[in-house]
Amino acid sequence: MINKLLLTIDRLSMTVGHAFAWSIVILTLGTSYEVFVRYILRDPTSWAFDMSYILYGGLFLMSGAYALSRNAHVRGDVFFRLWPARVQAGVELVLYFIFFFPGVTALVIAGYGYASDSFGYQEVSVNSPVGIPIWHLKALIPLAGILLWLQGVAQVIRCILCLREGQWPKQLHDVEELEKVLQETHQTEDGTQTQAGKEASK
Repeated sequence: MINKLLLTIDRLSMTVGHAFAWSIVILTLGTSYEVFVRYILRDPTSWAFDMSYILYGGLFLMSGAYALSRNAHVRGDVFFRLWPARVQAGVELVLYFIFFFPGVTALVIAGYGYASDSFGYQEVSVNSPVGIPIWHLKALIPLAGILLWLQGVAQVIRCILCLREGQWPKQLHDVEELEKVLQETHQTEDGTQTQAGKEASK
């Protein structure tokens, strides 16, 4: 039951992260178009700069929970990976309550204030002559904080389960780091390759 809950939270973070990942495609196309019209046609757009920071800001905010679910945030892995699982879980559990939850709670509270004020006067960008609305970008700040907070709860539960069982519980996987794929190409103890290793070596 607990594992099902954890995987549901992982799936939510993954779905939101994948949805906002499409911002990269739009950013690429928009920036390429801006470069073309600016340097070839000598007719720069009035919206490209605003588009770029709004999309990048949205991507950065809304992919945070997904990155947390994949253990992609900055960590001193040079030490962390050498520790036993219970030591890893204990250190992470303490750090979540000392740093993570206070910071994310402040993000939600302050972000709600910023978003509320921005929505109240329908804030627009001061960087472009067309006055592109940016209140919707600020509305993502508290939403991103809520998703991070929820994923943080899932990670804390995983720490507790690891402390109790001595190994990390299963997480939802959709892509693998290259380093892990390369490790799985090595031979197993009985001399056969893992299925993942076979796929990676093709």
